[in-house]
Amino acid sequence: MSSYQKELEKYRDIDEDEILRTLSPEELEQLDCELQEMDPENMLLPAGLRQRDQTKKSPTGPLDRDALLQYLEQQALEVKERDDLVPFTGEKKGKPFIQPKREIPAQEQITLEPELEEALSHATDAEMCDIAAILGMYTLMSNKQYYDAICSGEICNTEGISSVVQPDKYKPVPDEPPNPTNIEEMLKRVRSNDKELEEVNLNNIQDIPIPVLSDLCEAMKTNTYVRSFSLVATKSGDPIANAVADMLRENRSLLSLNIESNFISSTGLMAVLKAVRENATLTELRVDNQRQWPGDAVEMEMATVLEQCPSIVRFGYHFTQQGPRARAANAMTRNNELRE
Repeated sequence: MSSYQKELEKYRDIDEDEILRTLSPEELEQLDCELQEMDPENMLLPAGLRQRDQTKKSPTGPLDRDALLQYLEQQALEVKERDDLVPFTGEKKGKPFIQPKREIPAQEQITLEPELEEALSHATDAEMCDIAAILGMYTLMSNKQYYDAICSGEICNTEGISSVVQPDKYKPVPDEPPNPTNIEEMLKRVRSNDKELEEVNLNNIQDIPIPVLSDLCEAMKTNTYVRSFSLVATKSGDPIANAVADMLRENRSLLSLNIESNFISSTGLMAVLKAVRENATLTELRVDNQRQWPGDAVEMEMATVLEQCPSIVRFGYHFTQQGPRARAANAMTRNNELRE
């Protein structure tokens, strides 16, 4: 652990409410002035909370969408259109391009037998395309036309000879259906230690309140039947990461944990990795695709955890540094060999 992280660790258990209660009115006013200048580059905050309110005009009332659209439309109609510098008259200048006919020299003219001449004169474009592919004239067609004609035993090109590369037409893939999990029902089953519940899957549910996720992690501490816990794309941050870390220190039945595609910072990932060292039953851990890159120190910590935890045989993270990547690969190979 770096000295900076050790310095931050002592502020983890500070009670902010107790500090605010001890401040005087003058100090509270000064603190309010300081908070007016927010962080404008913090993409995790809503737009209205990144800087202080600079609007001097008093509010006119609640938002009326129809009235706003009507006002914008009226403003657009009243604005005078700009006059064109050169008015359009529809006049066409110049002559249209006509492709000149190229006469074939006598030495390049080919005379075929009457039967072949008659067969080629009545051949369709698709048949000409297949004939050109068989003769090796691949420059007259696209790669798809050429290989389809060579590999297929029947005519499959219907667009004819064309050197224009056309993309394949793929069927549209429908979106995945929303996660039908009932969060409140799932929380009740986890608290009651339901024997039939072996997987908690809350993937892609992005409106889960933080207290509900914290209660779920708290209930997982004493659950002995859930084997897989997944919180992919739930907009979870460091508070949820700390709750997951506390859960890993007490739970001894969980085998798979997936917290990918969230807003967990390096501090939250470091807390989870420290808790994994104290858990000897977890076999799969996935923490990739967070909102921001965790940093070199976290990647080194990941490699160290994999070396010290032989129970982990599957780890989901894309390393950016060569050193931690090589150490993690060797550790995963060793862990899998020990399992066999």
